[in-house]
Amino acid sequence: MTVDGYLPSTGDGLAYATFSADHKWLHAEARYNYENRRTGSLWFGYNFSWGKTWAFAVTPMVGGVFGRLEGIAPGCEGSLTWKKFTLSIDNEYVFDTTAKGDSFYYAWPQITYQPWSWLRVGAVAQRSKIFESNLDVQRGFLVGANYKKFEFTTYVLNPGLRHSFVQFEVGATF
Repeated sequence: MTVDGYLPSTGDGLAYATFSADHKWLHAEARYNYENRRTGSLWFGYNFSWGKTWAFAVTPMVGGVFGRLEGIAPGCEGSLTWKKFTLSIDNEYVFDTTAKGDSFYYAWPQITYQPWSWLRVGAVAQRSKIFESNLDVQRGFLVGANYKKFEFTTYVLNPGLRHSFVQFEVGATF
């Protein structure tokens, strides 16, 4: 489970929640405010993973989106880990079933370095529809820490620009 809060330099903030569960190959997620404000989505996917020195994980998924935005969305989560480095991406394409012009591609790639088991730092980008911005892709950095079953991450996107924002994320694993 993760909860994120956006604090943009202009406009209102936003919080969104993601609940996910994995059982063997099955991946399930429920999201709120992720694809759009006042919008939920339900996702199902298949977990694949292989490798030890170079560890790969891929989860192709399909989701249903409902609320302020309605549609179907194929997506994929993937990661590649080597030693203390991880390259990952979450992405999806939302096919809006009510207004085709509102369909969009979303991506959240990041690269992190984990110098200690409890700390990670890295670079992040996002292509999102949730915030109105002159930029198609927001970019920035992240700092994250783990404590037992909890994760705390701060993202700073578009630092120094008019449309900058900070995102705080808290996650728990059960």
